[in-house]
This record gives sequence, structure tokens and C-alpha cells, in this order.
Amino acid sequence: MRLSLRYRVLIPLGLLLLADATATAWAARVSARDAEERIRIQLARVTHTLTEPPTFPLTPRVLEQMKGLSGAEFVLEKRTGETISTFPQAPSTKAPNDGTWNVGGEAYRVERLQLPDNHPNAGSLLWVCYPESARRTAVRDAVRPAIVSGVAMGFAAILLAWIGARLVGRIRTLEQRTRRIARGDFQTPPRENRRDELDELAGSIREMAEKLAEYQTALQQTERLRVLGQFSGGLAHQLRNAAAGARLAVQLYLSDFTGQVIGMDREPLEVALRQLARIESNLQQFLSLGKPAPPDMQPCDWIEILDTAVKLLHPQCRHAGIELVWQKPEAVVRPGDPTLLGHLFGNLIGNAVDAAGPGGRVEVRWLGDAVEVIDSGSGPPPEIAERLFEPFVTGRDQGIGLGLAVAKQAADAHGGTITWERRGAATVFRAEF
Repeated sequence: MRLSLRYRVLIPLGLLLLADATATAWAARVSARDAEERIRIQLARVTHTLTEPPTFPLTPRVLEQMKGLSGAEFVLEKRTGETISTFPQAPSTKAPNDGTWNVGGEAYRVERLQLPDNHPNAGSLLWVCYPESARRTAVRDAVRPAIVSGVAMGFAAILLAWIGARLVGRIRTLEQRTRRIARGDFQTPPRENRRDELDELAGSIREMAEKLAEYQTALQQTERLRVLGQFSGGLAHQLRNAAAGARLAVQLYLSDFTGQVIGMDREPLEVALRQLARIESNLQQFLSLGKPAPPDMQPCDWIEILDTAVKLLHPQCRHAGIELVWQKPEAVVRPGDPTLLGHLFGNLIGNAVDAAGPGGRVEVRWLGDAVEVIDSGSGPPPEIAERLFEPFVTGRDQGIGLGLAVAKQAADAHGGTITWERRGAATVFRAEF
């Protein structure tokens, strides 16, 4: 049978509280009985002292002294009819036997004593009157510690029950979180900063959820790449064959007919050749994504590679009315992989052209150890801003999400980094080496 942790805590606590209440009641009863017994013994001793020989005459002074020692009042009725009383005023009623007197609104427990013949006050009646208020005070003082202990235990039990309920509530919250994680919901709430064991457990669950979210993302990317690899080979082969055939045809046309046609403009056909070469390059990127080959490092002109990437996008910019700004600096020869650098620069600039949109502006800057590509677009959507360089992450309806991932892969191969930021109304991508 399943028993909630709350009841596992509260049932023993309730039994403990019941036992404490029983013990408190018993202790209070015993204390009250002991107080009564002490009073009885005290009065018995007083009686014995006053009545048993050898004794002394009961004068007003003696009775007053006995009153101070015992706390009782005394009334002596002599055979002559004279009455000696320690009461400030005479009792309004007298009981013929043991009973209760009421004097000045105060109740007294009364014991009647007939003094023996060998007593100096033989034949007299002695009334010993003990105030009920003093008896009740003595009983209350004896019972009070047990009651205070019981009340303290009751408050402690209530406090423990409240703490237990809160702990159970926090444990149930952790249970709900783990169930959500089991269902695939890896969102984690903020820390409570209670600095206790349950908070540490919640922190461990939060770390586990974050790791599982990372593993899920990596698994999804791996699955996408696996599916991509299943059909990309044949598709890329067919597309590359088509692009290669078209490029060969244009090259043959240029070699066979341009010399025969006077004044023929070769620029459109050369642009077409460059675009076909770009198609082949993009297909190669597509195939190598997720399984990059080691870079083929060799001395190359980085400026020429960057200039080629800009020229490939000139026709697209002219068609869309996009201003493409680029001031070509002097040659910079340094080690690099020309193919990977072409992928890097081409994708950064192509991404900026797509982001700027018709009528926009794109500027490419060479900064010596870095390349900046600035576009007038609105920037990446906030929901994907932190994952821009992951494969298949894109904010465009027609985008695939591979360009920036390929660019990052190429930058990593050259020991570089790619970052982005918003500068005023512009978006700036920076590849730094």
C-alpha cells in the first residue's frame, strides 16, 4: 500500500502528540493529587500540634502564629461561650461538622476538632479553616509545568507539521519536474536559492534537464544529418552532373563562337560560368557538412578570394536593387584553404544579401585580421539568435539554415571565430582570424 510521505511524517507526529497529551493529563492529575495531599498532611500536622498533649493554651497570639505558619484561619469556641478568631471578621455561617464556611465572600474548607480533656482548653471546639483559593493556587502551581510542557509540545507539533507539509510540497514539485523531463519537457525554472538539500537536488535536476536538452539538440542534428546523408549522395551527384554539363556547354560556346561574333559581350556568359561554379561549390558544401575534410592549407591571396565572392553576388544584387559596397585592398597572401575560404566569404556575404532584401545595402570590409559584412536588415529573430551557426537553423521561410553553419566550419578550420552584433540599425557579422 502506498503511503504518502506527508502521512509518514504526520502519523508518528500525531501519535507523539497524543502520547504527550496523555502524559500531560496524567502528570497534571498526579500533580493536583500531590498538591491536595500536601495540604492535607500540612493541616494534619497543624491539628496534631494543637490537640495532642503536651501542648499549650490556645491564646489569640498562639492562633495568629499558627495562622502565619500554616496559612489557615482558626476559630476557637470556649465552653464559656467566648470565641477567639483569626478572621478579620467573624464567620457568617458555621457548619456543625466538617464542611465549608463562607467568610467575606471567600470559601474555606473547614475541619472541626473537639479538644480533649487533658488539653488546657478542654471542652472547647477548634475550627481549622483552610482557604479554597490557596488550595486552588497550590494545585494550579503544581499543574502549570505539565500544562506548559504540553502546550509547548503542541506548538512544536504544529510547527513540525507545517514544515513537513512544506517539505512534502517541494518534493512533489520536484516530482512534477522530473515527470515533465521524462515527457521531454526540458524547460527549467529559476533557482529558489533556499540553500538546503532540496535546493541542491533541484539544482541537480536542473543541470540534468539542461544536459538532456543539449543531448536532444545534438541527437536531432545528428538525425537530420543522417537522413541528409541517405539521399544527398544521389541528389548531389545528379545536380553536379547537370551543373558541370551546363558549365562545359558555356565554355565550349565561348571558345567556339565568341571569336566569330564581332563585338560579342562575354561578361554575361562569364557571370553564368561563375554562377555554375558557385552551384558546384554549394553542392560540395552540402555534401561535406558534418564530415569536414582536413583543410588544404597553402599560400593564397585572401583578398582575391574575397573579391571573387563579392563578384559572384553582383548579379543578384543588381537584380534586387541592393547596394553592394566593397573597396578591394592590396593583395594579402597567407596560408589558407582557398575552397573553405570561398565557402566562408561567400556564405557570409550571401547571408547579408538575403537579410538586406530588395533596396537594402550590404558593405564588406577587410580589416587585416578580420572581415566584417554589414547589412541593413532587421537582424536575426530573437528565438534563433543564440543558435544562428547551428545546421538547419534559419529565420527565412525559404532558407535551409546551412550557410552560416558552413561558414563557421570554415572559420574553425582556420583557427578563427565568427560573431555577430547589432550596430544601430545594421547587423554586423565579423569573421576574425
